[in-house]
Amino acid sequence: MKLVTNVFRVIHGLMAVFFALAALMLIAIAVRMGWLGFVGGLDGAAALTIIEAVGLLAAAVVALQIAETIAEEEVVRDADISAPTRVRRFLSRFFVVVIVALAIEGLVATFKALHEDPSQLPYAASILMATAVLLAAWGLFVHLNRSAEELEPEAMEEAKGEDHKLKD
Repeated sequence: MKLVTNVFRVIHGLMAVFFALAALMLIAIAVRMGWLGFVGGLDGAAALTIIEAVGLLAAAVVALQIAETIAEEEVVRDADISAPTRVRRFLSRFFVVVIVALAIEGLVATFKALHEDPSQLPYAASILMATAVLLAAWGLFVHLNRSAEELEPEAMEEAKGEDHKLKD
């Protein structure tokens, strides 16, 4: 069983590296887009290009955060994500970034629709509405999960005890 666990750790490590590389590529593309938009003239088209670059940067943040979460939770801590505390911590880290990125994407889509094609506004609004629903669902999950944590206080202490692995 130890061999299988080590294989999964290696696979998780590779996935973290690939997510980090994807984030770096998105950052490079966003910088190039932003620069081309900036040197192309300070007008509405440049603003839209820069807003799209911000959307790419938001996606890069998501990819980088996923890489960090995978590396910390699956490789460094080698944590079993079955306890309520670990589930809440893992999903909370992920949802914070996803919700922020979706909100930014919704705003980018709104700006783009306002300036290019107002018929796309319902789609932009649906992104923002879905983000709000996701935020509310996450809040409910955290609230309900907290109740489960109160039944297992030792799991919270164990999860906090693993944090030293990240500081070394």
